[in-house]
Parts: sequence; structure tokens; C-alpha cells
Amino acid sequence: MRTSPAEALTALSASAAAWSCPPRGGFIGVEAAENLRERGLDVTLVELADQVLPPLDAEMAAPPAAKLREHDVRVELGTQVIKVLPDSVVLADGRTVSADLVLMSIGVRPESTLAREAGLEIGERGGIAVDAAMCTSDPALYAVGDAAEKRDALSGEPTLIPLANLADRHGRPVADAIAGREVGARGATGTAVVRVFEPTAATTGWNEKRLRAAGRPYQAVHLHPGSHASYYPGASPIALKVLFDPRDGRILGAQAVGTDGVDKRINVAHAPPCGSAKDPVNMAGMIAENLATGTARTVQWHEPDAVLADGAVLIDVRTAAEHARGAIPGALNLPVDELRARQGEIPAGRPLIVHCQVGLRGHTAARLLTQLTGRPTANLDGGYATWAAAHTTEPATPAPLAA
Repeated sequence: MRTSPAEALTALSASAAAWSCPPRGGFIGVEAAENLRERGLDVTLVELADQVLPPLDAEMAAPPAAKLREHDVRVELGTQVIKVLPDSVVLADGRTVSADLVLMSIGVRPESTLAREAGLEIGERGGIAVDAAMCTSDPALYAVGDAAEKRDALSGEPTLIPLANLADRHGRPVADAIAGREVGARGATGTAVVRVFEPTAATTGWNEKRLRAAGRPYQAVHLHPGSHASYYPGASPIALKVLFDPRDGRILGAQAVGTDGVDKRINVAHAPPCGSAKDPVNMAGMIAENLATGTARTVQWHEPDAVLADGAVLIDVRTAAEHARGAIPGALNLPVDELRARQGEIPAGRPLIVHCQVGLRGHTAARLLTQLTGRPTANLDGGYATWAAAHTTEPATPAPLAA
């Protein structure tokens, strides 16, 4: 039987990868799903990619996806709507989903008709071509906003980033240029933020998927610090990922997920209610510097199985109680405080990988074991928290959708 409008609503969000601009799909669909669910509607989120929030990497998008499901938003990944009917939609796998309202959030295309008719140069991606001062091919005309091209801060190439903060920021240098001042718009990193019920997810720069596709060298850093000083009440964890160039330390991108302080991490200030003296951003830089200088070595969350197959020993340096609550298969539990006394239990002649809950004790253990054993020891980047987030078991397959 068909449900009432207050009980059945399908929100659709597909990746914008079909457009020529870098994909920014997912944010609008997730925001709409959240707000509509808060109004008590029954919501299904359909996403063409294999994860929600495609601008984030998989392990960073996992907590927001879990939060959507926790709030009873049905998430359908790796599929798309191929037909909209009067009271339902048809998915690519043939299923039919009842819907009283369908919201399509599949990316944007610049509306540059007026510029074309005016004879202005249009870029390959359909945006209005501009120089560093946002001047068009006509020296008397400037263009800012979603339809104007931006310069990618990493590649230097023209790009389209339909975000209000850029449109607002670029208006000021255009006014300066019109006033006769010499100006130049800085490269754009595409910083974006979205709330998913309680937590917030934010991203800037390139993600790991895009860096791999471009063949660009990078290294990743994961950490899970508190939103402010631990001794001040109310701190909550933040999952932070920073991608940097190991050749020169240049930051290529960053992503963060948490319930407090995620949106301000690009503007670091120290006060107990707001942040620690070693802010998460500073800590990420310290970890990246350790890797860039060879002071530390890490393995990523998806690599333990491969390194274990190659003969490495994985050592969990958390307490026995933490290990009992959840552990990586095959890990040997030797708490960091007992390493000196129990180092004889470590198999000889094999590479060593250590991990703790979030990476800090793992770093201490890696440095200690390197000195005690003479063997290079790598730390699992982001610790068990990152590994567990990426290996969370998906919920049981739900019952077939109503026809």
C-alpha cells in the first residue's frame, strides 16, 4: 500500500563526475536528507558512487554514512535513478522505490549563455575564462561566482568550484582591479563543509582518490585528537586526515569529521575551550614532518593484511583491556609500558609494525622498538581507530524495497 507524503520521500544524490569539473556531488543530497529526516519524513538517499560524500576519502566518509543509517536514512550506494514515475523511481538494478517527492542533487553546470552571446571566451569546462584578476577576454568585463573559472591551487589549471565563499572572496579583488589596483586571485582549494546530523564533515584541496588518479606523489596522515584541551570539560574527538607532498612538505588536501571544531581547523587559535596548545593542525604537520624527514615510518589502514602476508609482525601496544574490546586479527598484544620487559616475546628477524588506538602510543613504541631491536619499525597511521572505521561491518541487508 502506498504511504503518505509524510512517511515516504526519496532524496537522490549522485556524483557530479559526469560533469567536466571535479566532483562535488553528495553534499547537497546529504544536507537535504538530514533536514527532511529531522522533519520526520522517511528518506532514501541514492548515491551513484560507492560511498556518501564523494569528495571525502572512503575511511573519512564512513562515520557520516554510519550516522545517516543511525538516524534511519536508507542509503543506497553504487546505483542511480534511471526513471522517475508519478509515485516512484526505478533504480539501475531494476528495483522500484515508492516516492511522493524526488529531489535530484547531481551537480551543476555553469550558466554561461550570456557570456557566450557577448562573445567572451569560454573555457573547456563551460565556465567563463578569466585571468588572475578575474578579468574576462574583454578587458572591460570581469566575472566572479559559480559560472566563472577558478585557478586550482595545486595544479594551476582552470577549474570550476561552485561555492559561495569563493564568489564572495573574489568580489573584493575585482573591485580593487576596477579601482586601478594591481591584484591577483589566489588559487582555489574548494573548501567545503557539511553537517550530517550531529557530526560535521569538512574537506579542502585534493583527496587521495584524485591524487592517485593524477599520479601525484603524496603521503597521508590520520589522527584523532580532541576538539579542545582534554582537561577542559566537553572535548569531543575529531578524525583528521592530511595529505602532503613528501618531497617538499606541501599540503595537498585535508579532511576532518567530528561533532565540534571541525569547521575552524583552517583558522587555528589556542584557548582551552577552543583548542589545545598542540592543535590537531599543528600535530598533523609534526607527523608529516617526521615522515618527510625519515624520522618515522607508517603503514596505512588498508595495508596490515599485505604486510603480515610478507612476514611482518603486527604488535598492538594498547592495554590488554583495549585489545580485548577489539583488535586487528593477527596482532600480538604487548602494551607500550611493558615493551622493554617483554621484548623477548617479539619474533626475531622479521619487520615490525605497531599500532595503538589513535597513533600516539604507536609512535612512541615504534621509536622504542627501533632502538631496542635495531629493526626499522613502522606505525599504523591513525591507529586502530582509523582501521576500525574503515572495517566496520555494514548493516544486514534490508528487506526488499516496496514496489
